[in-house]
Amino acid sequence: MTRDAIFTRIVELIEPLNKKGVPLTDATSFANDLEMDSLTVMDLVANIEDEWDIVLPLNLLPELETIGHVADAVARLQK
Repeated sequence: MTRDAIFTRIVELIEPLNKKGVPLTDATSFANDLEMDSLTVMDLVANIEDEWDIVLPLNLLPELETIGHVADAVARLQK
């Protein structure tokens, strides 16, 4: 799966959680733009892990601040 396809699918997973209708781009921040709390982020991480059958290491999670960061990490981990 290409990085663009991964990004598109991640956006689809985020859309139901995007209560404010924030435009979802590579630079969209989970904390600042989407105002997601840690529980919502962990639910999203679980959905992403299930979707691609991967595990996002806990030490990597603090670095995943934007949708683009997550798409890049998924692309790396699925290889």
